[in-house]
Amino acid sequence: MLTQPIVIARKELRDALRDSRSLVSSLFYSLMGPVTMLAVAAAVPKGSPALAAMASVFVMVSAFSGGMSVAIDTVAGERERRSLLPLLLNPVLRADVVLGKWLAVCAFSSAGLAINVAAFALVLPGAGMLPQVPLLLPLCLLAAAVEVLISTWCRTVKEAHTYLSFLVFLPMMAGMLGVFFRQGVEAWGWLIPVLGQQFELSGRLTLLQSGALFLMTTIAAALALWAAGNRLEQDDVVYGN
Repeated sequence: MLTQPIVIARKELRDALRDSRSLVSSLFYSLMGPVTMLAVAAAVPKGSPALAAMASVFVMVSAFSGGMSVAIDTVAGERERRSLLPLLLNPVLRADVVLGKWLAVCAFSSAGLAINVAAFALVLPGAGMLPQVPLLLPLCLLAAAVEVLISTWCRTVKEAHTYLSFLVFLPMMAGMLGVFFRQGVEAWGWLIPVLGQQFELSGRLTLLQSGALFLMTTIAAALALWAAGNRLEQDDVVYGN
């Protein structure tokens, strides 16, 4: 059942791994937070809540930035190169094409998150983020789905890069909201994807709340994938007009 999406995902992963510039860019974004926090930690007392709050924002950003370069190339890049149409002429469902591309972006998003958290474990060993990593994986699924969806709306790599760069600010804004307006959003914010993960990283959610957040994030990712599949059914997306 998943044979065709997996074949497409493998093809996208091979193409992405050949692009050294994208790999370096993704690695830079993943390590940007830990390097910044290493400099900040020298001027802030150890164990400060501000350090943990800033680190959690960078962790969420890595889930979005890790797969950004791949998402740009998988749809917008292929539209610009006119290689999307030959792919869709093959006997494969367009939903499978979207699913395969999404799986490839998910792989890079998850890798970016893992690298980021591993680096933070070295820079801030007392932050205790490693146990939270499995809870953040749904955020990678959502980030990849939204990035693929946005890429279907973009006709060129430059346009996709512009819009997806703005998307990275979403976890930043959610992190700021969770830190500076904690009391105002704590009653309902835990149920909203991205903002809820901010609360999850700080250990403020119960097991039941984490399960509900997992479900909401998965549903949001599924809706974004469904929208991307619908976009791929439209002629202007395929032909790039």
